[in-house]
Amino acid sequence: MGVTVLAVSVAAVLLAAVSRRLDVSAPLALVVAGLAASYIPGFDGVELDPDLVLFVILPPLLWSAGLESSYLNMRRNAGAIGSLAVGLPLVTTLVVGLVAFRVVPELTMAAALTLGAIVAPPDAVSASAVGRRLGLPRRVMTLIGGESLLNDATALTAYKVALAAAVGASTGWASGLGTFVLAAAGGVVVGALAGSGITFVRARLDDPVVESAIGLLAPFVVYLVAEEAHTSGVLAVVTAAVLLGGRTTTHAGYATRLQDDAVWRALQFILESFAFLLIGLQLPSVVDQLAGFSPARIAMSALAVLGTTIAVRLVWVYAFAYLRSPRPSVGETFVVAWAGMRGVVSLAAAFGVPMTTLSGDAFPGRDQLVFLTFAVVVGTLLLHGLTLPWVIRRFGVEGDDARSDALAQAAAQDKAARAAADRLDELLEQQRAEGNAIQDSAADVLRRWNTARRNAAWERLGRSEEEIGQSPASTFRSLRLEMLAAERAVFIAERDAGNIDDEVLREVLRGLDLEEATLNRR
Repeated sequence: MGVTVLAVSVAAVLLAAVSRRLDVSAPLALVVAGLAASYIPGFDGVELDPDLVLFVILPPLLWSAGLESSYLNMRRNAGAIGSLAVGLPLVTTLVVGLVAFRVVPELTMAAALTLGAIVAPPDAVSASAVGRRLGLPRRVMTLIGGESLLNDATALTAYKVALAAAVGASTGWASGLGTFVLAAAGGVVVGALAGSGITFVRARLDDPVVESAIGLLAPFVVYLVAEEAHTSGVLAVVTAAVLLGGRTTTHAGYATRLQDDAVWRALQFILESFAFLLIGLQLPSVVDQLAGFSPARIAMSALAVLGTTIAVRLVWVYAFAYLRSPRPSVGETFVVAWAGMRGVVSLAAAFGVPMTTLSGDAFPGRDQLVFLTFAVVVGTLLLHGLTLPWVIRRFGVEGDDARSDALAQAAAQDKAARAAADRLDELLEQQRAEGNAIQDSAADVLRRWNTARRNAAWERLGRSEEEIGQSPASTFRSLRLEMLAAERAVFIAERDAGNIDDEVLREVLRGLDLEEATLNRR
């Protein structure tokens, strides 16, 4: 198992890297590559382990998305996000369950509702990965991202309730509703306590390596603790991550923030690539379970469940589009409605359905349930993923955040530079009053540097360098970058000559890299 996971991980990263190089959608390329690999003679497939997805892949991906999310934006769109993350999964569970109960005779009502809960949530991995690549506007990504952070909790909790009824462990739907409410509330409480505790500990360590290590372990620990407490692990992880992400700016140092950003970007890339390739590789194991069933009936039921899943989202999103303020355009509404890609979490839940009920009988319609889940996941990924770029161009839903962001940044940079200049004057005056010697040249350098930072943001809003020539800030930046390159070359040459050790080189290069990152910031 370990060798298989490693092989799939390496293949996924390589394929994703090639896709990025060719500017091809990596999620779609990985799914298609997995499907194609399943047709290789002698290939037996890679059967998905539900625990691998739910306890290893899902927590860090939710954590990463939560760290990047904006609490303020989510609060502004709380009504719309709530309707998508809570109302829509529950309605999808019910409607898809009713349709599946009618088209698949082997499914009991409880088993059909289990299927509905499995395919209810658009996957956090799929939505975020495709949305980032397509450059959707922030207001649209806020809805999609906020939904994908929370809908797993709703759907997986509904899944547990329906599954308990299907295997004969539930005493009734009223009890199931109580379980649902307690799991959701408990997940939020566990997440809030964990997020506050992690923030408190990290703020007092002043050790970037240890702080990042705690951050890497946190999603797994929080998820496991919440699940062991019979609450929602998904909600616990999301709550803790959003809380920690909002406090990182004030409770973490620059080194921790830089390190966390790099680590989580790399980990997110690996896990997303692995998840998408794993989806495609499930085809052999899914098809093997359908021996003896009529292909025509299987195809009809797959189309019915897939069509219902898509239709419910379209109707729901348009019905509740005007909960947002300001009201979304027709194009934005359709893009949100069409961004309903399902993913590896749904497959993991399907494979996690037991073979038998508590009475020892075979779980009703399990083989069809797994296949229908696979059909919905692959169908939505390919259909939505292939057509979303065209939909975005057709409706003109393009990201317009760059100009407004640059304007807001310039205004904030202007205020920050003025505050920095005032603080510099205060410190210089204080040193003079204390009789300390002051080097005017050092003060002049600091003032010029501060002025350059203040002007740079405004200059980026003006005409291009081709029109006005290189601005003073751009000239400063270009010259300083060339100086940094010369310094770097000398340090490397000194290391190669044996005059300094590799450890010394890494230390000085880190300082140069941080300065270059500052100069190259957008």
